[in-house]
Amino acid sequence: MATEAEPEPCKLSELLDRGWRILEEVEGSSQPTGAREVQDEVKRGLGMLEQATRMVTQLQLFSSNEDLDEISSADIRYLLLPALLGALTLKQVDLSHRLQHLEAARSYFLDFLKRCHDYKVSSFNLPGKEEALQEENEVVRTARAGVPPNLTAMAMQRQAKIERYKQRKELENRLSGLKASVKSGTAEEEQVREFYLLHLQHWVCVALEEVESIDQELPMVKAREMMKVRPFLKVFFW
Repeated sequence: MATEAEPEPCKLSELLDRGWRILEEVEGSSQPTGAREVQDEVKRGLGMLEQATRMVTQLQLFSSNEDLDEISSADIRYLLLPALLGALTLKQVDLSHRLQHLEAARSYFLDFLKRCHDYKVSSFNLPGKEEALQEENEVVRTARAGVPPNLTAMAMQRQAKIERYKQRKELENRLSGLKASVKSGTAEEEQVREFYLLHLQHWVCVALEEVESIDQELPMVKAREMMKVRPFLKVFFW
């Protein structure tokens, strides 16, 4: 009896393309994100992107000792993997695991941002203690000038969002002009490289916004988790 041939494993490029396509389809779907079919696709996409990430690690495509110019045009798109994983992780809607999903997505986005910062993909401040300290110093400085600190912080955040929005729109316009030739395979190598560099810059804007949003949601989710624990502790101790 003839045995069925095992399906050939997906190539790295196929895993990235399919996982990315699933993210775009989920974002553009008319179905609710919580629909079972959509959530099944989310899980499938996550599996593909996770497998692609493992392959990138095994192949050692990137090194902390290299510059962005040293990465080949064929490989540069794989720098997007953590950002795509973060975005797709946030599409999971199971509230009982919301904390884990938020923390995982934040970790993915920060990994992506750190790589882009190290490779000097674009100019931005990494979310963290240094940025918080700079904002705090700015608040103190302006407070001495008679401006309420809370209003100053809000104005700074608003201005940063406006700048990111403008940058995203500009990047999206430039990407739309290159997309057709890149997807059809008629683009020159320099155009392909520019296309994925623009995607990296676009996702830097997205990742910064998502980390900010996650940081606002995390305290509320953690508080909700604590509320679940308190009744049990009260019964146990009293």
